[in-house]
Amino acid sequence: MTTETAPRIALPGGEMLAWSDLPEERLAEGGPLAALAAHLVPAGARVLLAGPHDPALLDRLAHAEVTCLLRSHPDGVALADRAAHVVVAGPAGLPAGERFDVVIAGAGLDAVESVEGTRFGWAGVLDRLAAALRPGGALLLRLDNPLGLHRLVATSPWYARRDDAAWTIGGVLDADRPANLAQLGDRLAAVGLRAEASFAAYPHPAAPTALLDTGALGRRTTSGFLDAALHGACSGAAARDTVLQDPARLAVDALHAGRAGELAPAWLVLARRAAGPAGADPAGADPAGADPTARGHADLPVALVQTGPPGVGVVEVVDGPDGWRWRAAAAETRGAPAAPFASRLAAYRDPGALAGPVPDGRLLRTLLLDGCLRRDTDALRRLLRGYARWLAGQVDADGRLAGAVGLATVDNVVVAGDAFAVLDPSWRAAEPLAVDVVLARGLWRFAAELLTGGYAHPWTSTLDVAGLTVVLGGVAGHDLDRPTVAAAVEAEAAIAAALHGLDADGRVALATELRAVEPTGPPVGSRSYQQLREAWLRQREELTRLAALLKWTEELLTSRERALRRADATINLLSGSLSYRVGRLAIAPARIAKRGARAAKRRARQALAPKPEEKQ
Repeated sequence: MTTETAPRIALPGGEMLAWSDLPEERLAEGGPLAALAAHLVPAGARVLLAGPHDPALLDRLAHAEVTCLLRSHPDGVALADRAAHVVVAGPAGLPAGERFDVVIAGAGLDAVESVEGTRFGWAGVLDRLAAALRPGGALLLRLDNPLGLHRLVATSPWYARRDDAAWTIGGVLDADRPANLAQLGDRLAAVGLRAEASFAAYPHPAAPTALLDTGALGRRTTSGFLDAALHGACSGAAARDTVLQDPARLAVDALHAGRAGELAPAWLVLARRAAGPAGADPAGADPAGADPTARGHADLPVALVQTGPPGVGVVEVVDGPDGWRWRAAAAETRGAPAAPFASRLAAYRDPGALAGPVPDGRLLRTLLLDGCLRRDTDALRRLLRGYARWLAGQVDADGRLAGAVGLATVDNVVVAGDAFAVLDPSWRAAEPLAVDVVLARGLWRFAAELLTGGYAHPWTSTLDVAGLTVVLGGVAGHDLDRPTVAAAVEAEAAIAAALHGLDADGRVALATELRAVEPTGPPVGSRSYQQLREAWLRQREELTRLAALLKWTEELLTSRERALRRADATINLLSGSLSYRVGRLAIAPARIAKRGARAAKRRARQALAPKPEEKQ
């Protein structure tokens, strides 16, 4: 029996009355998942949202007829005004005979099942959702990776959860659920679905800020864009949690090893039912042999990345005949700040700049780190001088850098051969900056990462961050001084505050934190045990050096004190001897005569000097 508690809310049984699954922290405009769903859902389509989703996702699907299948009654009440229908129950509450054009399970299948109703298990829930798809319909499903990056860097093991949501804990021990994309492809084929595309979700399954095509991650391991996207997703706010090791470093290493797709915290897989009878494949291919990384939807992007502060939307990259191209999401163009308003900050976003091809090449930061680790000073000199020459060639009539080049740091510049290019040109400097300040800001950011990250490099270990910045400037052919570096740090604080949406207090706190960066400290914002241990080792090495210097100074002072004592003893010994006394008596008359001569000479000068009356 079905009861109605409010318009559009159905309670067929199995609802959880005192539980909520909706996330407290939500991404702007629903994040990359909402942008991806907007591509899949045509106008007027019937959509089933299975499990909890960000309310912003429903706003992005306002052009469709959306039915929400939830287990939480409070969540159903919260979403009732946004959806056409809300069913609060487990998968058993899905109306029989209902068919949908698109089914989205962006929170996975575990969040669909209610503990108050019949338990189906992972495979049983998939069967129910697959049965609700009409022929030709699409399923967008999230599968968490039991060997994902988030588990590799977590300080607590996955099997030791004690929070309220962990009444069941999924992992590789559960044979009912797939543990990788290949197994998921087999499970989908068993229910008559064929995988068309798959995306790696970083940095966490519950709140992905980057969705990257798994096939592209495996093929383009040296892509500067993928390098920057993974590093940006796994650093910043994602690095504020305490972890075992730096997730950004591990993600980029996985990319270069061709394993970023396998180590993704979760995958979003797009599967489709054949357009003919259920389970039939019109192409005649065997669904069980389908490649789960194959892309069957030509309009799908290869990457969706959430960038910038809240209110800034998703950046998309699509694959075209001429390579990858930018495509700004519609939500971003609606919510992007205008330059006149943003000009009160140090930087602003211009989504209209993302209209051309994505620059090809490797990220300059990665090349510089590689050169430092290999002690390849020739490559470092070539890269840094090329970077400095490229910046100098972009100056305006006043010798300053404006627009996107004003923010061209080593982590936003790609290198292809001898050509340099800004990777993301949408972030622009509100006011032109001196070329030396722009260069010093880029080199300071790299020097801070190099020293606080514990990377090996070919320069002396006693340099501080500002000193290494000056050295890097010399390698680049520019004579930077510490006042210029200090101005670059202030510019970095102002620009970072604009990029991350910080208020005035946050900007002051950030500036103070940046000024206090020391080689013996961990990276700013990081709480990695591995990096904290490396910082402790550097501090111990510095304390050992200072202790040795202090010991050497004490030994030097002691030796000098002993020498003075010996000299004093010698003087005292000589001053008490007979010859010393006879010598003093012999020279005493000469001293008296000398003093008398000086006095007579002084009186003679006074007598010969004209008087004031005579001068007049």
